Amino acid sequence: MMRGVRFWGTRGSLPVALTAAGLRAKLRGVLQSARGVALDDDAAIERFLDAQPFALAGTYGGHSSCVQLLVDGDDHYVCDMGSGLRPFGLAAMARRAGRPQTFHVFMSHLHWDHIMGAPFFVPGFIPGNRVVIYGSHRELELALRRQSDPPSFPVGFDVIFGAKVEFVHLEPGVPQAVGPLRVTTLLQRHAGDSYGYRFEAGEKVLVYSTDSEHPLADPAHTERFVGFFRDADLVIFDAMYSLADAISVKADWGHSSNVVGVELCQLAGARQLALYHHEPVFDDTQIEQMLAETRRLEEITRSGAGLRIVAAYDGLEIPL
Repeated sequence: MMRGVRFWGTRGSLPVALTAAGLRAKLRGVLQSARGVALDDDAAIERFLDAQPFALAGTYGGHSSCVQLLVDGDDHYVCDMGSGLRPFGLAAMARRAGRPQTFHVFMSHLHWDHIMGAPFFVPGFIPGNRVVIYGSHRELELALRRQSDPPSFPVGFDVIFGAKVEFVHLEPGVPQAVGPLRVTTLLQRHAGDSYGYRFEAGEKVLVYSTDSEHPLADPAHTERFVGFFRDADLVIFDAMYSLADAISVKADWGHSSNVVGVELCQLAGARQLALYHHEPVFDDTQIEQMLAETRRLEEITRSGAGLRIVAAYDGLEIPL
């Protein structure tokens, strides 16, 4: 059974960190909100923080793409090997209890922000573990090996991966069984190609579609993606740009917008949309503003049951 997802990395293009100035601004905002509020014990503090906007009391995080599928059984399932793969791997090691582990990794594409976590994936160092890497690019193994070649990295791929590593090619459009999952990939519009994933298990459907540009004037393209998103319980969608950027200065940059995500999900009858692959120059307030604007757009264009919308952040879990 596929129970949900957990996000370990949600940024696009490169990881970002909360700066000292950014943290100070958050602290200032929290202290300003706390004027006149009785915070005499830990429970009162927690209630106060829970009442603050997420962008003030929390953060969307800074790791690049990595999403865990929460699937029953002992094996692990994860999309992409961005910098979020490192904390995912450490969490998996903490639950290892001395037993060998199997990891199924589904790669959307081979750009650096989506593979940079591989040399820091601690479970891959462990003999006895098994790492199966799936993708629709023929260059999958080459790309992962090349980033560890000197002078780019001090340790070669075969040294990093003491675990057994396997590479499995997924033919686009052809469903393939991986454990309890039925996995189908779809070619997307992105430099060097990227592939969306549709995961099905029982009655649950998850779509992972990042690094994809959607030309609004191409009905055939829209029809393909509406079919791919059809009746999904959750669509994880590349909403890196505003619509204005996506169709003007950043046209042909290979990413999409929150507006297009809403339109495709509404046409497909999807139930939930997670805005993902956040623009690295956006701070938490800007992401939260985009989320509010996206929810308002969905509200005024809604038909039927409506579409639930969230902005993904590092550590977020969404049940299916």
